[in-house]
Amino acid sequence: MALKPQDIVLLLKIAGLPEGWTIRELSEGLDMSLSAVHRSIARLQAAGLLDVQRRVNAAQAFEFLEHAIRYVLPPRFEGESRGIPTAGAASPLREWLAPSDSLAPVWPHPLGETRGLALLPIHPSVPEAALRDAQLAQSLALVDAMRIGDARLRGLAGEALKERLLPSAPLS
Repeated sequence: MALKPQDIVLLLKIAGLPEGWTIRELSEGLDMSLSAVHRSIARLQAAGLLDVQRRVNAAQAFEFLEHAIRYVLPPRFEGESRGIPTAGAASPLREWLAPSDSLAPVWPHPLGETRGLALLPIHPSVPEAALRDAQLAQSLALVDAMRIGDARLRGLAGEALKERLLPSAPLS
């Protein structure tokens, strides 16, 4: 059973929730049907990224995101667009990087206030989900940095993502 882009969005959402979440909460928070959430959970469990209690297998999830995401979901850019900042242009990486003269990567969205280079999100639901959930938006932006960044940006994003997924693990 191959993973789908919405599975990554769901995985990051679950990673940011306290235990006791419900399928309905996920469905409403991500604007996905209940059956789509169920199928996503089954694929994540089959891939070993969720355990049988529906908890994120953090080490495996981090390994997948660090080493495979840019090959499984390669970035696709379009022209200039108004949208929501992502990757190094979004928090938390934005605070760690020097400003750049180049166009910032953005998820195209009519409510976005930043003009930048349109990066198609890993799933069409990402911009709306990001507007509703700042923590999820940051995690998705870190994943985008892992997809599009150079070695330095990927390293910074990886450290921040590791801290989110494995909060008690020391950063290497």
